Amino acid sequence: MTLTLRTISREQHLAYIQSLPAASHMQVPAWADVKAEWRSENLGWFDDRTGELVGAGLVLYRQLPKIKRYLAYLPEGPVINWFAPNLQDWMEPMLAHLKQQGAFSVKMGPPVIIRRWDATSIKKGIQDPDVKRLRDIEADHIEPRAFEVADKLRRMGWQQGEDGGAGFGDVQPRYVFQVPLANRSLEEVHKNFNQLWRRNIKKAEKAGVEVVQGGYHDLEEWQRLYEITAVRDHFRPRPLSYFQRMWAALNNEDPNRMRLYFARHNGVNLSAATMLVVGGHVWYSYGASDNIGREVRPSNAMQWAMLRDSYALGATVYDLRGISDSLDESDHLFGLIQFKVGTGGQAAEYLGEWDFPLNKLLHKALDIYMSRR
Repeated sequence: MTLTLRTISREQHLAYIQSLPAASHMQVPAWADVKAEWRSENLGWFDDRTGELVGAGLVLYRQLPKIKRYLAYLPEGPVINWFAPNLQDWMEPMLAHLKQQGAFSVKMGPPVIIRRWDATSIKKGIQDPDVKRLRDIEADHIEPRAFEVADKLRRMGWQQGEDGGAGFGDVQPRYVFQVPLANRSLEEVHKNFNQLWRRNIKKAEKAGVEVVQGGYHDLEEWQRLYEITAVRDHFRPRPLSYFQRMWAALNNEDPNRMRLYFARHNGVNLSAATMLVVGGHVWYSYGASDNIGREVRPSNAMQWAMLRDSYALGATVYDLRGISDSLDESDHLFGLIQFKVGTGGQAAEYLGEWDFPLNKLLHKALDIYMSRR
């Protein structure tokens, strides 16, 4: 198959995404409006024989300080056939095009999973003093074709970023936690929760915790809980305007793209979450909770409600997003994996982010600039 790459319209891009079972929420055209500080472009790969659109990518361009050269970033993309035998036929026209657009470096995140670990294996690993990281546990599922993809990219000159790598901030998690929903009943999903989760869901029900959906006008209440969480967990919160922009952009593209949930007790909102939907893939995107009312387990109730809603939407996977690969109980991120493992899902490792320096000197300068920030 010979391919041609060219800029496509947002409408073409969206129609292509809608024809697929799923794609990352960072590869829908509206994501460009969420990331308003980046310039954007929609790319399409066409099969020369049929003229059919067979792949798409959202590229975000960030200008390097003081010069008219750009970092080109495809978060969790592009959306192409990563297992195609002729991967260079997809990559070469993309690199040539991005170079023409003034990019000095390209960063992408192939949406390809290498390994998966079931919750039971992770629990065993946590109890084993010799196990410090997910990688120390034998994976339950391995995708051999993913190793071939990595090998091909290396041979083409792509470099694998460190777990994180350089780049302008928005670096995607390499390890995520997912609850598979395809070909399972809700009863099975619930049965797979650990005892603590099931007990907490029951506790919340008994206490009268109710889970409700909010709208755009409730984002201020979301922000209140989110900022309490930021203080408690020592991170810098995004401003309210970011979530307002996200809501407007994503739901303008598809009215079901973004949802907002609250768990409340006696009329007081105790926890909140944002949920994103693209085809059969649903993400728990941001979470927030108050310092009060934890004893009625609002977060467990809210997750269970979101999972049930995802199931009702016909989702094949409920994605709890990033985890650290550390299984060390003294690690400050350990609580996160412990909470997510309780859902009985799977940890998944993606191929990670890859860089292609189109201009080695400027790429190196960017690395230095980023390491000093």
